[in-house]
Amino acid sequence: MGHRDHLPQLDGGLFVTDGGLETTLVFHDGIDLPEFAAFDLLKDEAGTERLREYYDDYLAIAREHDAGFVLEAPTWRANPRWAAAIGYTEEQLDDLNRKAIALAEEVRTRHEDAVAPIVISGCVGPQDDGYDPSAFMSAAEAQGYHATQVATFADTAADMATAITMTYAEEAVGVARAATDAGLPVAISFTVETDGRLPSGQALGEAIEQTDAETGDAPAYYMINCAHPSHFDGVLEAREPWLERIGGLRANASTMSHAELDEAEKLDEGNPADLGARHAALRARLPRLNVLGGCCGTDHRHVSEICAQWVAR
Repeated sequence: MGHRDHLPQLDGGLFVTDGGLETTLVFHDGIDLPEFAAFDLLKDEAGTERLREYYDDYLAIAREHDAGFVLEAPTWRANPRWAAAIGYTEEQLDDLNRKAIALAEEVRTRHEDAVAPIVISGCVGPQDDGYDPSAFMSAAEAQGYHATQVATFADTAADMATAITMTYAEEAVGVARAATDAGLPVAISFTVETDGRLPSGQALGEAIEQTDAETGDAPAYYMINCAHPSHFDGVLEAREPWLERIGGLRANASTMSHAELDEAEKLDEGNPADLGARHAALRARLPRLNVLGGCCGTDHRHVSEICAQWVAR
């Protein structure tokens, strides 16, 4: 059953999502992901099977806590620039995005008797580097660029799109407008540096307010990802209206900066218990927060701890 007409996570209740897919595949599994692109695994059955297994661990966490699940497709890099860098044609890219959603459908069918609701999300990643962008598009340019992938998702069973690791507001605006035009609900997830500001230098609250203002409040909700809670908890202290727009967190395991992570040769797995406690401590400040997962360095152990402490709070 599709949820495009109404996203169930907007009604409250805990929703689990996955952790650091790419870092799990690279550092735990030893898989060489070209351009850090997990969607490349969909080119053959062995890679597709590894992705099936990956989601199972997180759906088990949702089942344990009687929670819903946001099933994020492995398509963070599946947009034109990165696909071309790997060597895929536009037609092959379209096919792989469709295969990603088909895999999500398969996983949902296999688990929906034990976990419900399961929301399928088409993951949209940035056109440039997710840590340190060197080029900035206008909102109109970003809309045109991301319309290709978003339109593909709209023609599948995807319930929504989620823009992950947005580094500046104009690209977020473009994705939101592209999703609106395609008739697809969208969530926007910004990343921040150790000072709680976007890599562009803009304050998180200002980026959310700008995106809302320029899209008519199009995003269903906002998220923060690819940053440790210690990087952004300070900017969440003020009682500002934009805090009620934050519905999800996908934090990093490590307290290292983006620049430090980019140079790291070993995975910093942080402390799952501490990460869980930091999430639980944010509950009073983020009244709409209910989608919980992880990002770089996290795996099912971290997400399990986050959910357990969140429920116990």
